[in-house]
Amino acid sequence: MLLLLHRPVVLGLRQACRLRSTPSRLCIGACSTNDSRQPQHPSPSFSGDYSSTRGWKAMGTLIGLGAVLAYHDHRCRAAQESPRMYTKEEVSSHSSPETGIWVTLGSEVFDVTEFVDLHPGGPSKLLLAAGGPLEPFWALYAVHNQPHVHELLTKYKIGELNPEDNVSPTLETSDPYADDPKRHPALKVNSQCPFNAEPPPELLTENYITPNPIFFTRNHLPVPNLDPDTYRLHVAGAPGYQSLCLSLDDLYKFPKHEITVTLQCAGNRRSEMTQIKEVKGLEWRMGAISTARWAGTRLCDVLAQAGHQLSDTEAQVCFEGLDSDPTGTAYGASIPLARALDPEAEVLLAYEMNGQPLPRDHGFPVRVVVPGVVGARHVKWLGRVSVEAEESYSHWQRRDYKGFCPSVDWDTVDFDSAPSIQELPVQSAITEPRDGETIESGDVTVKGYAWSGGGRAVIRVDVSLDGGLTWQAAELDGEEQRPRKAWAWRLWRLQAPVPAGQKELNIICKAVDDSYNVQPDTVAPIWNLRGVLSNAWHRIHVHVVP
Repeated sequence: MLLLLHRPVVLGLRQACRLRSTPSRLCIGACSTNDSRQPQHPSPSFSGDYSSTRGWKAMGTLIGLGAVLAYHDHRCRAAQESPRMYTKEEVSSHSSPETGIWVTLGSEVFDVTEFVDLHPGGPSKLLLAAGGPLEPFWALYAVHNQPHVHELLTKYKIGELNPEDNVSPTLETSDPYADDPKRHPALKVNSQCPFNAEPPPELLTENYITPNPIFFTRNHLPVPNLDPDTYRLHVAGAPGYQSLCLSLDDLYKFPKHEITVTLQCAGNRRSEMTQIKEVKGLEWRMGAISTARWAGTRLCDVLAQAGHQLSDTEAQVCFEGLDSDPTGTAYGASIPLARALDPEAEVLLAYEMNGQPLPRDHGFPVRVVVPGVVGARHVKWLGRVSVEAEESYSHWQRRDYKGFCPSVDWDTVDFDSAPSIQELPVQSAITEPRDGETIESGDVTVKGYAWSGGGRAVIRVDVSLDGGLTWQAAELDGEEQRPRKAWAWRLWRLQAPVPAGQKELNIICKAVDDSYNVQPDTVAPIWNLRGVLSNAWHRIHVHVVP
């Protein structure tokens, strides 16, 4: 009798095990089981040494296990017929290895926790989408949109998004930021209103040209929603000349000029200054810098048509944006007239970014691009251009974006005593590996970017794996840089063996430009109360496992 009972139950057990070995994450998720947490049950043996009581107990356990597995199979089949529904809030709560990594594609929900370490692009890139949709990232990396990738993803499906979650939110017209554009979820947000965000380091140097959706965003005010058909750019005329009122079509009639330019916020890497002493400003890490191919009209051509030319006295070209606060105060900035009129300076009234019309966050329909100059002067949503005897009276020109001695505090600062930042100093940073990351022994690949203001070319990036005791020159990538017109960054990489026996590495990078300017070694001597011009050696610490 025992043997008759034993055989079919064991066969059922084996069949259930085969079902459980099938790679169906939908089944596993719906039934809330995890093989790694299940106790291992050895097959019972009924030798003559066992009493009948103990045998029946074992058989009872076995029958109970078979019943559980049969119920499990029933639940799985039911789940496959009627997928479980999840809310976006439930999905977003699964965004770390501790909670599990869930993502969505269309209306489907996937638990990709076990796939993270297998991701060909590395775990960090997949984790960027954790708790949210895959579509924005697949748009950046079209190679994912392949049948075999969809098939692989299907194995990790656990359910569907609740249809009610697809209802568009109501637009609150009372909120000045309610009409801001949608942003890419990969961006690391430093402030929501106004919106300021940077790409994660591992995406920042993935491409020489930064994709528009993850180009760092620096806004000071709500994003205006401008009609390209009614847009007009007002350019004040020189004495004796008429002012210009230019539509987009008028700007298109000027010769089109294209250049590759890196933009960097004055506060890039401010977070490192905060570690020394508190500063006032957004906590930018190393991502407040990006590179694009810009196209538009040379500012010098437009100014010439308005009758402007160089004079013996210093003058400034003042820009005013169409973004404004509730009082009507617009963002403004200025640059020297000599730079604006110099064809070699290549200052643009840009209307294209990477071959497309400017995105709203980046100044649609027209913005200023001033190669080699701090991002604060690249005024977006440009509405007015004028030539003045003095620099712009804008708060952001006169009372911000200036550097001071480390001893100056908010009680003693005199903004009139310091010039406005124009050209930025030499800069570099490490984007891979990440600070605190654990790497394997063998070879390590270190990647990053380097750039210098004023068109000065980066000629070398030095990298140390031992805290600055020894150095190696990195390999430079990117477009060939023209003398005095090196407007764009150089990406760099170093592949080197991890010193034998090392359990940790202190990695440093420093760049040198063609004027032999080099980054300072520490942050403290360049600290300032606004946390700008942060360009000390960039340092990270990583752990090494055998």
